[in-house]
Amino acid sequence: MPVSVTMPRLGESVTEGTVTRWLKQEGDTVEVDEPLLEVSTDKVDTEIPSPAAGVLTRIVVGEDETAEVGSELATIGDEASGGSGASGGEAEPRQSTPEPTAAAEGTGPEPEQKQPAPAPSGGGSSSGDGSPVTMPALGESVTEGTVTRWLKQVGDTVEIDEPLLEVSTDKVDTEIPSPVAGTVLEITVAEDETAEVGATLAVVGTAGAAAKPEPKPEPAPKPEAKPAPKPEPKPEPKVTEPTPGASYNEPAAEAESASDPAKAERASAPSAPAPRPATTGGTENAGYVTPLVRKLASEHGVDLATVNGTGVGGRIRKQDVLDAAEQARAAKAAPAPAAQPAAPAAKPAARPAPSSKRGSTEKLPRIRTTIAKRMHESLHEMAQLTTVVEVDVTRIAKLRARAKDAFQQRHGVKLSFLPFFALAAVEALQAFPIVNAQMDLGAGTITYPEAEHLGVAVDTERGLMVPVIHNAGDLNLGGIAKRVADLAERTRTNKISPDELAGATFTLTNTGSRGALFDTPIVPSPQSAMLGTGAVVKRPVVVNDPELGEVVAVRSMIYLALSYDHRLIDGADAARFLGAVKERLEAGNFEAELGR
Repeated sequence: MPVSVTMPRLGESVTEGTVTRWLKQEGDTVEVDEPLLEVSTDKVDTEIPSPAAGVLTRIVVGEDETAEVGSELATIGDEASGGSGASGGEAEPRQSTPEPTAAAEGTGPEPEQKQPAPAPSGGGSSSGDGSPVTMPALGESVTEGTVTRWLKQVGDTVEIDEPLLEVSTDKVDTEIPSPVAGTVLEITVAEDETAEVGATLAVVGTAGAAAKPEPKPEPAPKPEAKPAPKPEPKPEPKVTEPTPGASYNEPAAEAESASDPAKAERASAPSAPAPRPATTGGTENAGYVTPLVRKLASEHGVDLATVNGTGVGGRIRKQDVLDAAEQARAAKAAPAPAAQPAAPAAKPAARPAPSSKRGSTEKLPRIRTTIAKRMHESLHEMAQLTTVVEVDVTRIAKLRARAKDAFQQRHGVKLSFLPFFALAAVEALQAFPIVNAQMDLGAGTITYPEAEHLGVAVDTERGLMVPVIHNAGDLNLGGIAKRVADLAERTRTNKISPDELAGATFTLTNTGSRGALFDTPIVPSPQSAMLGTGAVVKRPVVVNDPELGEVVAVRSMIYLALSYDHRLIDGADAARFLGAVKERLEAGNFEAELGR
């Protein structure tokens, strides 16, 4: 019979999902648990596995269309209905043709297994042994999942697509819906246990289902499972639940203790939900943490607030907790003799030493006098304005990481971010010369220099100095990197010539070298603009993925602040200049300049 593929509930508050991509098309053959389509919600993006094997006969919801939870997405047909081919009978996984005959004949074990299903479901004309609930493939690289909570217990009645259990993997936490309506006959994987993809998690009895070949050896356990449903509803009225701090998992533990002492032991162990709130409370700044990670942290005594997550968006993964536990054990083993007393001693050492200039007065150095006059004059001569943009430099960061060693061997200087920013700025100056121009209000003229002379601010012991890369537009990335390194070194050692400190038409200042996100630079007269580059910081941002749409990812971000003389440069001119710089940097096409 045809099997309906429905939109699962991928979270407690999720009511709908959008089909982003169909991995199979109408007429394609699919296997049970094979990824069938990709779905996006406001909480998770995941693949939906096929609930049965067969042929995808109909797609109901197309790509980029939204469907409510429980609505039909597609239909998988049973090839057995059209003939007895090799793939026939695979629409219902693990079913074979001999067993329906056995069920119809009412053989010994089958009637016993048919009885539990009719009682809770209200009776049915025919009932089979049950349908297995398997661990779905919740991602291409996901091979296993951990059962974090059973939402139904043995003997409970479930509807089709009703949430049955919660599963956690290293990529997603989600609810698994019941593939059929009926009664939970057996739970094969307990809470906090891990099962591979495709493994049976439970068995749900359903009316009209064909019997399976596997349950023949199981008739004996199944009747034992029947008493559990009856005593279970009695503890579930929460006679014992009102205990303060009791977890929603505790009824399951009581039910299992009544039916199976072995399961009771497993259920009693996870009663560590009590520590869960404590752990979660200490992780308010650590982001979302999966139940499995919370359990591992509780077992190993790891404070999640101190763990740096390596997952997407800084999410804490299982391996992060295990690494933190290993580091804690190593720290306890080695530093026992004297490392602990040394730790407090390190804290005072981190404080900066008081300067000897405290409480003294000295003559104002000439260079500081010059800087003070020029900054004051610039602010009073110009109508200065600053525009800031945010730039994603992840591609440059990756390219730099790959090329920096070879670059240093070839050019003899380190490859920092600054040459990339300088090259992008010079190219934008060539396209928008108004930013490189100089205005003489008295003479009523605007002068457009024939070349880009780039000043680079350098922090020295004597104060801020600005050596100039003349004709910077004639240099490639390697040439700019070598000139910046050379000028900065000679400026700091006071070996720079006066001519190399004059003639700049545009200045670049790296305010992020000391960790500043951005500032509002003061433009030095007679220049008309100055670009400040902030610190390159990794943080979660929303990016537009061509396949997944808008997703949150960790990216290397920087703020670029352009200060300019608003008397000459309009806000639109500044925006166009910054847009060109941003586009050049985010494209990251610098391989040719690096010789790669």
